[in-house]
Amino acid sequence: MSAVAKSDSAPRSQAEARVRGFARAAARLLENPLAAAGLAVVLALVAMAVFADTVSFHIPPNAQDLNARLLAPGAAHWFGTDDLGRDIYARVVHGARVTLSIVALVAAIVAPIGLAVGASAGYFGGIVDVVLMRITDIFLAFPRLVLALAFAAALGPGIENAVIAIALTAWPPYARIARAETVTIAKSDYVAAVVLQGAAASRILFRHIVPLCLSSVIVRLTLDMAGIILTAAGLGFLGLGAQPPTAEWGAMVAAGRDVVLEQWWVATIPGLAIFIVSLGFNLLGDGLRDVFDPRAS
Repeated sequence: MSAVAKSDSAPRSQAEARVRGFARAAARLLENPLAAAGLAVVLALVAMAVFADTVSFHIPPNAQDLNARLLAPGAAHWFGTDDLGRDIYARVVHGARVTLSIVALVAAIVAPIGLAVGASAGYFGGIVDVVLMRITDIFLAFPRLVLALAFAAALGPGIENAVIAIALTAWPPYARIARAETVTIAKSDYVAAVVLQGAAASRILFRHIVPLCLSSVIVRLTLDMAGIILTAAGLGFLGLGAQPPTAEWGAMVAAGRDVVLEQWWVATIPGLAIFIVSLGFNLLGDGLRDVFDPRAS
């Protein structure tokens, strides 16, 4: 009877096993209150970005009303208005779309680059490892924000150039993680068996090694989201990111710095948005690290 129950509980396919593994990971993540709070913040950011028009009650983020300049938060304008009479609530909501776009684009660039560089260096070793890791060390030697400012200044202002500048400075840590994982995985028995079967190096890397590095890279990427958001906001604050009249949180903080003492809401509210979203990603990253930790029970 127990054997029958055991066979019934076993996954019937690889897809079912993956679904069960994902369900267990999700359950462990939600057991952590702080991680669940971080996940709620991230999901709220995604929902705000996707349904920005609805959430902002179809208030145009760039509509100016000079007769309503610098109004304090109230019933008509929940978060007040800025120096051009634009509704700050609508601009914060639409700024979530810009922030999420930057984060998604940077993540789509840095993760593949970091995995490719790190896995290649760890698997091939020798001169390949030396060259790739020394290039990585050069990028790591500079503070990320300073290097991003240099790239953004060279490329010119704009969201696209800001994404490129951030991506060029954010990939080295992922390369380091992928290399460390690859060096360990490449010594395993199953990789040796695949090599004996005559598999090509590219197949070994992308079918057998890179998938095992993904969990560590995902955790690092989630923890790094806060840094990406802060760097993007810093570029926007200095005028090297999103350009007017685009609603971007860093640029909104910059617009309110001259009136921060008298009309505090102009700079404080987008600053709080940056803080809350960054905190949410950090909490989610901590939770994912606990979930993917092989030493966790």
